[in-house]
Amino acid sequence: MPFASPGTLRQIPASIWVLGFVSMLMDISSEMIHSLLPLFMVSTLGASAFAVGLVEGLAESTALIVKVFSGTLSDYLGRRKGLAVAGYAMGALTKPLFALAPTLGVVLTARLLDRIGKGIRGAPRDALVADLAPPLLRGAAFGLRQSLDTVGAFIGPLLAVGLMLLWANDFRAVFWVAVVPGLLAVALLCFGVREPRRHEGTKHIHPLRRDNLQRLGAPYWRVVAIGAVFTLARFSEAFLVLRAQQGGMALALVPLVMVAMNLVYAACAYPFGRLSDRMSHRTLLALGLLVLVAADLVLASGNHWSVVLAGVALWGLHMGITQGLLATMVADAAPPDLRGTAYGFFNLMSGIAMLVASVVAGLVWDRLGASSTFHAGAAFCIVALAGLAWQPARAASTP
Repeated sequence: MPFASPGTLRQIPASIWVLGFVSMLMDISSEMIHSLLPLFMVSTLGASAFAVGLVEGLAESTALIVKVFSGTLSDYLGRRKGLAVAGYAMGALTKPLFALAPTLGVVLTARLLDRIGKGIRGAPRDALVADLAPPLLRGAAFGLRQSLDTVGAFIGPLLAVGLMLLWANDFRAVFWVAVVPGLLAVALLCFGVREPRRHEGTKHIHPLRRDNLQRLGAPYWRVVAIGAVFTLARFSEAFLVLRAQQGGMALALVPLVMVAMNLVYAACAYPFGRLSDRMSHRTLLALGLLVLVAADLVLASGNHWSVVLAGVALWGLHMGITQGLLATMVADAAPPDLRGTAYGFFNLMSGIAMLVASVVAGLVWDRLGASSTFHAGAAFCIVALAGLAWQPARAASTP
């Protein structure tokens, strides 16, 4: 890829690389569970598609909503790392609950606690990346962290597939193994990341005061609105797993669809992050929505394994184009001392949108079928594209 130059990679601070590897280890842990969890809920616990959508929507929206509080607290304290450590530790320590869960209620509890941990760490970690990254390399830094994170997101399902084959579809045994990389992520963060020192004489701010919230400004709130609309157009990835199961794929092999998605995501997150430092953000966002439309239409067309793999690959390409870009746009639009709060409110609105999108997707799936779910997703993407056309164009700075 022309934008993934070795020179650029060498200029990215070491602590950002470490944060990327921390994310990778935690994603290995999480995806070993999450790539199997929809199947576990449906085949072992007897859940419906609506129940899966409700659990996933509540879990992911909880993580995003909690970020507003952790981000604000990190701004008030002027320190990010401690909150990130607490969030990663909570995520690691909730993993055994999945292995022990006898009912859907316990799965929901475990999922919510796990995502609360994600919410605690997410905004401070993103703000820490923004604090550490040189301004002209901010898109590349976010793309690198996202890319390493996504490497974990395909290694995790691969391990899940191998262990399911080895242990004759023993979900609970796989869930126990997932505890190990989670604990390693916490240890690496504790000992491998150095946080920038707070400037001498800097006072604690109260981020939720009216005058500070007003400093975020209209460009930031436009980014928040864009992020919420994108999340409405992209419901939980649990439905990709359920679509693969419909095609008759062996239970142990179903997580391979997440491997395919995350391989594409990992491969393109850094190059598109680097590209976002050089070209119009709006153009890249529109491209991401068009790719998501294509993914939805492919997934709606059939459930043969080859069709599903093509659809999830396009889904991964969409994620690679847009996710690091949105994080970069928040960093660019927010004052440095309010970045944690900025990521928090961004994720609050995205969390509400994720809950709505996943619950609606589950209802449509149960009542009208899988194809209708993906057709509805494509239609909402088109609405989002129309809305994006009304946003003021913003060209990214060029080096």
